[in-house]
Amino acid sequence: MTDVTGAPAEVLHTLFRSEQGGHEQVVLCQDRASGLKAVIALHSTALGPALGGTRFYPYASEEEAVADALNLARGMSYKNAMAGLDHGGGKAVIIGDPERDKTEELLLAYGRFVASLGGRYVTACDVGTYVADMDVVARECRWTTGRSPENGGAGDSSVLTAYGVFQGMRASAQHLWGDPSLRDRKVGIAGVGKVGRHLVGHLLKDGAEVVITDVRKESVQAILDQHPVGVSAVTDTDALIRVEGLDIYAPCALGGALNDDSVAALTAKVVCGAANNQLAHPGVEKDLADRGILYAPDYVVNAGGVIQVADELHGFDFDRCRAKAAKIFDTTLAIFARAKEDGIPPAAAADRIAEQRMAEARVTRGW
Repeated sequence: MTDVTGAPAEVLHTLFRSEQGGHEQVVLCQDRASGLKAVIALHSTALGPALGGTRFYPYASEEEAVADALNLARGMSYKNAMAGLDHGGGKAVIIGDPERDKTEELLLAYGRFVASLGGRYVTACDVGTYVADMDVVARECRWTTGRSPENGGAGDSSVLTAYGVFQGMRASAQHLWGDPSLRDRKVGIAGVGKVGRHLVGHLLKDGAEVVITDVRKESVQAILDQHPVGVSAVTDTDALIRVEGLDIYAPCALGGALNDDSVAALTAKVVCGAANNQLAHPGVEKDLADRGILYAPDYVVNAGGVIQVADELHGFDFDRCRAKAAKIFDTTLAIFARAKEDGIPPAAAADRIAEQRMAEARVTRGW
């Protein structure tokens, strides 16, 4: 079913649906010369210019790409609000295989589209894009973060993303077991790429036992080679969530990791990971709560990276960013306390806090 413009009706419903606050703007970008097809979605600028990364992914359809951009942009509004940043939420997706389709010409064309928004959207890295890519985009667009130190940027934001997730795990342990230490806790990480590999280091340093998996076998082997003690591997995520004695499950790859089947099979008592949009559909957070599984909302604990790239806009200072990312511990505990007080799952509590901040900003700005 389509509307009068020919767009699938469900896409327009996602764009305008009031129950999620709507989206302010969606830009469809095409540059035939370079082959660029991209979607830039701005969910909210109530707190300031929208900030969010650029995902380069081989979507099965343009409709799937639009839906992902809309969901990711909304998530960034909530993430930036909970991180205490003066930024709204936005996200961009480039349709294609980054291994095959990514070229300098395509990235420059993309940079021109971002620049055309005049600062309403600030972009950075995401799945399929890297610091070197942002250096290229920045040649056409000054509203680009996540650049290399050689080009005035802060470098790899996955370092602080991992640190923030680690703080979320510590807060979860404090809430559930009365001690923030992860010593002798068994932690399963699904995805040991950009963020997951750094998270392994934090966990081992704190005395945890780590079990890993990744669709890229070379990534798993690299971790096992780097950490021959304290780390083991399983074949896939399906095996990981069933590991006996698992204390914490950390989804660190793509979204949708928590669905009806995976929640029913989980052995862990805590879910705390770096992946965006971990809840496959509304109601999963209640399923987790009903099973006694503590869920640390993804957009809260994985905010270390966006804290870093936001700081880059004002002159990057790593120690200042690390101190801000460390506060994810306190924020996560506050969410658990609000959830208990209101009798709702932590994901719903986090949403309420973020929505309150955005609403207050709209009032202040006279919206």
